[in-house]
Amino acid sequence: MSKIVTLSEAASIALHSMVLIARSEKKLNVNQIAEAIESSKHHVAKVMQRLAKEDYVSSNRGPSGGFVLKCDPNTLSLLEIYEAIEGRIAIQTCPGDKRSCIIGACMLGDLAKNMTREFKSYMESHYLSEYV
Repeated sequence: MSKIVTLSEAASIALHSMVLIARSEKKLNVNQIAEAIESSKHHVAKVMQRLAKEDYVSSNRGPSGGFVLKCDPNTLSLLEIYEAIEGRIAIQTCPGDKRSCIIGACMLGDLAKNMTREFKSYMESHYLSEYV
C-alpha cells in the first residue's frame, strides 16, 4: 500500500534521536540510540554524523563517549532537524515534479502544495523542547 505523506527513515531517526538526547542527563552512544528507536546502528551513526556536522550535537569517541545537545531545545524547531537531513523543503505544485501537465490542469489541484505548506508550517512551529 502506498502512502501519500512519508517521513524518510533518516528523518525519523534524526527527530527521535534528538528527543532521546535532549531527555538524557548523560551522553548517549549510537548503540543506545539504535536500540531505543529500533533502528540499524549504522544508519543511526550516519544520521548522527550529519547532525554533528550541522552543529546540533557534539560527539565524543571512546568508552565514555556519546552525543550531547549543542543547542537550546527551546529554539530548535523540528523543521531545522528535518532539513538538516533531507534538505530544504520546496513547496511544489506538482507531486510528479513536472513543469506542465499533459491534461492541462493538475487533477490533484493544490493538494500537494497545501500538504507541503501544512507540513512545513507544523514542523517549524514545534520545538524539540515540547518532547523533552
